[in-house]
Amino acid sequence: MSESRLLREAEFHDKAFTEKTRAAAGKFYAVAASAKLRYRDLIRGDCAGRNVLEYGCGTGSCAFDLARDGADVVGIDISPAGIDLAERRAEEEALSERLSFRCMNAESLEFPDRHFDLICGSGILHHLDLERALAQLRRVLKKNGRAVFFEPLGHNPLVNLFRRLTPGMRSADEHPLLIDDLRLLAAGFENAEFHFFTLCSLLAIPFRSLPGFGPLLNILETIDRALFAIPFFRKQAWIVVIQLTAPRETVK
Repeated sequence: MSESRLLREAEFHDKAFTEKTRAAAGKFYAVAASAKLRYRDLIRGDCAGRNVLEYGCGTGSCAFDLARDGADVVGIDISPAGIDLAERRAEEEALSERLSFRCMNAESLEFPDRHFDLICGSGILHHLDLERALAQLRRVLKKNGRAVFFEPLGHNPLVNLFRRLTPGMRSADEHPLLIDDLRLLAAGFENAEFHFFTLCSLLAIPFRSLPGFGPLLNILETIDRALFAIPFFRKQAWIVVIQLTAPRETVK
């Protein structure tokens, strides 16, 4: 990560942590609950006794749950403010024995080779130079290790219009993932799974505070699952949950 980009990302996320500039985005994630549940299920299954690295330690951090599940967890973030908040929470919840945090650039990890059983992160890869981050991820992950990420996609024109209309909610350098980015990730691992979420279910956003929101969302998610059987519609999803297993020695 270039020094200028590193500073921009750190400043943006410091402000996000201390001034809660992204709080308004929370209402949209009401329709992404199924995607978040899939992500959490993938990372929390069989994590006891594992070495885990979590990219990012924001309000959606799973590091605390993973530590409670018996994993030894290191959380990294580019934001000193985020690290400070996370460390205080770990102390308050008496999790410091299994959980630590470090301010670190995910494109230049300060960990030994083949160190982690699991690497995970929510909304982090699209802030990074993917090739640099992928090389580091593959280096520090054990040969039979897994990487799991929750990320936005960048093909849907309506979602992209919203992004253009709300630039203050995003950093200047972030780039929602494209299908080519998914191919790049898959090329570095023996196995890659991509679970797509949230297309028609976006229509439920205006109804999130009404009594019928749950049943409506269930119907729209059922339609989404049928549509995502067709490759064209996968590109239009808002969210992808990624599971990568067994890093390759060389990228194909």
